Amino acid sequence: MTTRKDASFAYQAVYHYLIGLIEAATGAGEQKLPSLRQLALRLGVSVSTTKYAYALLEDEGRIYAKAKFGYFTRAVASAPLSATSASLLDSVFASARQPGMLALSSDAPAMLLSLQSPLLMIERELTRQYPQSHAPLYQPFGEAELRAAVAERYTRSAKNFWQAEQVYIGADLRSVFELSLTALDLNGSVALVESPCSWAILRQLQAAKIRVIEIPLGDDGRFDLPALNEVLTREPVRLAVLSSTVNIPQGGLMPAEDKQQICRWLAEREIWLFENDTWGEFCFSPSAARYRDFADPDRLLVFSTFDKIIGAEAPYGYVLCRQQRAQLQRSFLERGFRLSTIRQKAIARLYLSKRIDPHLKTLQTLLLQRMQQMQALLEQHANGRWQMVVPHGGASFWLKVLPPIKMRQVFERLLAERIVIAPGEIFSQQGAWQQHLRLSYTLDWDKDIAQALTALAQAIDAAT
Repeated sequence: MTTRKDASFAYQAVYHYLIGLIEAATGAGEQKLPSLRQLALRLGVSVSTTKYAYALLEDEGRIYAKAKFGYFTRAVASAPLSATSASLLDSVFASARQPGMLALSSDAPAMLLSLQSPLLMIERELTRQYPQSHAPLYQPFGEAELRAAVAERYTRSAKNFWQAEQVYIGADLRSVFELSLTALDLNGSVALVESPCSWAILRQLQAAKIRVIEIPLGDDGRFDLPALNEVLTREPVRLAVLSSTVNIPQGGLMPAEDKQQICRWLAEREIWLFENDTWGEFCFSPSAARYRDFADPDRLLVFSTFDKIIGAEAPYGYVLCRQQRAQLQRSFLERGFRLSTIRQKAIARLYLSKRIDPHLKTLQTLLLQRMQQMQALLEQHANGRWQMVVPHGGASFWLKVLPPIKMRQVFERLLAERIVIAPGEIFSQQGAWQQHLRLSYTLDWDKDIAQALTALAQAIDAAT
């Protein structure tokens, strides 16, 4: 087992090293940062580790990438981050990665159990088999063996199958999502999303100048279907982004008949369905229906990433799409990803060796145990402060705080105690869910989680 106590946080050291470079460059205008390979050699880590650290900083808006030129700094304020000096989302994101913080806001299941050690062992074996001089520098759509492994993973029947050429591998989830929007000519359009919605998806839609319509989920994990149909009838929606199984971060599970009806309405209107499968494998119900079971195959794109299952050494994102092949290929060619062929082959071998399913079964068991452990603590500390619904999967609880409070005040107070929560409003563009928060149970359980929840209860009492 690889846990957060050994090699699983190598990227954090790289992240903090880069923070130092960025802060040193503040006020000096735009500065070019080291390339992925230069930084990997300098710090003695893998290229994938440096890529993951860069991706975190890019998501925070601290740096940006120029195609074929590398990464560059943005102007960053030198004052400490807080909810008043920067956006709340950026404060949550950056604070959770500071040393000594207890991040109750995290959502990384591989923290409990990763496959990084087997991955790196396979990579060493492959390095001996494929000398660098004989390996291609990069393959624009991803390594063929990995694309084939992903296609095989998603194939369910002779009628519902995928082929390797319908799979595209990119540097991370953000990149492949961005390229997919561009390739399908969806920038500047109208999108429907479930709410609460992943902040990463909301940020990407905003960057693509897409108008977002948020459809709230009930405590039962279901939409108000008549209201949803009315929105689809009234608005020029071209894209719907929905969680494949369990709704993230809410933790609900929509019935199969609801998903079938939604897919029927989307197909009638020729609306693209982007199925977020990032958490698709982390549903506690093995028979949960996925949207892709009912979707129009000509208007379906599935996107996900490897790091939730394998760990931070596998940050690559991927999409599966049967249509618009020429447009997707052009977008990926123009982006020119330079991904490690050997690392991709190693990930493929993990899948082809059938190690993923036993690993997932063990990881799901651990998640369920930690969820029940957190549930007991939350019930113990609730005392009328919050209402919770037991999640059907994922890695977190979605809590509704019952007394009217200012959640930012709670966030700030806990931050001073080196505890980070994820206020509900970061999961909405429209400022919804201000009485909610997300609490993870993929934590370092060697720390005093009960005391952290006591601090949360006290902060809520103080803000009431």
